[in-house]
Formats: sequence, structure tokens, C-alpha cells
Amino acid sequence: MDKGNLSAVSEFVLLGLCQSWSMQVLFLLLFLMLYLIIVFGNIAIVILIIVDSHLHSPMYFLLANLSFVDMILCSITTPKMITDFLRENKTISFGGCMCQILFVHLLGGSEMVLLVVMAYDRYVAICKPLHYSTIMSLQKCIGLVATSWTIGFVHAMSQMVVIVQLPFCGPREIDSFFCDIPLVIELACMDSYNLGILMNADSGILAVICFIILLISYTYILQTVRQNSKSGSSKALSTCTAHISVVVLFFGPCIFIYVWPLSITWVDKFLAVFYSVFTPLLNPTIYTLRNKEIKNAMKRFRSYSVNLKENI
Repeated sequence: MDKGNLSAVSEFVLLGLCQSWSMQVLFLLLFLMLYLIIVFGNIAIVILIIVDSHLHSPMYFLLANLSFVDMILCSITTPKMITDFLRENKTISFGGCMCQILFVHLLGGSEMVLLVVMAYDRYVAICKPLHYSTIMSLQKCIGLVATSWTIGFVHAMSQMVVIVQLPFCGPREIDSFFCDIPLVIELACMDSYNLGILMNADSGILAVICFIILLISYTYILQTVRQNSKSGSSKALSTCTAHISVVVLFFGPCIFIYVWPLSITWVDKFLAVFYSVFTPLLNPTIYTLRNKEIKNAMKRFRSYSVNLKENI
């Protein structure tokens, strides 16, 4: 593409969630509180898993990685959204917009694959318990996490190489609080209908494949759990229920945004908020509130902190 076709737009205008000033103040307080909970909650989970030797197992290693991805994913869009509530002109530079798209899809794709890896971990633990320590070694876990990041990177770059070359020469208003592929493509000075379908298919195929694999995996796991004794299956069932909840909450909005778009503005904004804010908030909440070992680790950490203060 020659220089004449390169983007002439240096920044985009984000219309945000609403135009009402009173609602923006309310959203500012709400999302600021939620963001702080997400950051400190996920950091706490990562630190707890690192310092507590009882949590040095493949499942919690993967959970720590999930918390890290959620924290970064939320930080890509939420701080910008919060600060924009205080601004009359909500703009983002062309480079900043492209960075948002890159990292949202890098981390989103990585999390999809990471959830599949976590399902594989539960499959091995429940269906092949005698071989668990051999199959899910530390090296294997690191390799699987690295694979999730690699797939996320390839997925994001496959879209970025196309989007950065689009000619943006006129419209620059994005009816959302962050840059996302379907909305940005609509602003290109060209017939973008087929390209939009192709880009949505790129994201949709990854989401659908991961979702189908997860459904098959957890169906097989739950069938195995049902065949086990009640005493031995209660813990596994609780763990799987938590995982399934996270899967539904994460993939639901993704499927509606990229696979089955509704083209209803307020619905798209709601799904975008749920995807970028509430899912990173609910993931650690679901895992910690339903996990007895995490609760026990928190008690041990509190006891250690109290004893340390008394000795000082």
C-alpha cells in the first residue's frame, strides 16, 4: 500500500458509555471501585499462590496465570474509561487505539487457550489421577502456558497486520469506551463489510473452537465424576462447577460480540463492559469463594502476619 493510502486520522473520538454527566460520575465511582478490587484481588491471589507452599500445584500455577492475565486485560481498557468520565473530549491516539486492539486480542486469545489448559488439568486430575504428577509436571505446565501466549500473539498479530494498513481518512467516532475491531473497521474509507466478517470470523473461530473443546472436556469430566463415589467426587464437582461458571461468563460475551453480533449499541456496550471489567472481577471471586484450599491459605497468611507483628 502506497503512502497516499495510509491513515490520515491521527486520533479517534470515544463516545463512551453515556452522555449524561450525572451517570458518568456514578460510573466513575463504580468502575474505579471495581478496578481497584480487580487489581488488588488478582495480585493477592498471585502472591498467595507464590508464597504458600500448599498451593504449589499445577492447578494453582494455572490459576495464578489466569489472575495475571485478567488483571492486565482489565488494565488495558478500564483506566482509560475511568479517566474519560472526567473529560468532555474523549479521544485516543491512532497508536493508542491500535495498541488497545493488539493487547485486548493478545490477552483475550491467551485466556481462551488458558481456560482450555485448565480444563485439561482437571481432566487429568479426575480421569487419570494415578498419572497426574507425571503428566502435569512443572515443565509441562510452563509449556502449556507458553503455548497459550503464543496462540494469543499469533491471533492478535493476524488481525493487526490488516487493520494498521486500512485507510482511515474521515469518520473517527467510536461508539464505545475502547477500540475494538468491529467498530474500528467501520471507520475505514472503503467497503469494509467483507473485511469485517473476516475479522470477526478470526476471533469467532478461536472462541468457538475453545468453547467446544471446553464443553466436551467438562462433559466427559462430569460423567467421570458421576461414576465415582460421592465422597471422592464432591470436591471435584465443586471445582468443575467453578471452572464451568468462568467459561460461560468469559465466552458468552465473546460469542455475541464476534460470532453472533446483535448490532444493538447498548447491548454491545454492556457486553464489552462485562467482558473487560466484570469477567476479570468474577474469575478470582468464583475461584476463591468456592475453593477451600485458597480459604485455608488466606487463614494461614493472616495468622503468619499477626504472629510477625506480635514478634516485632
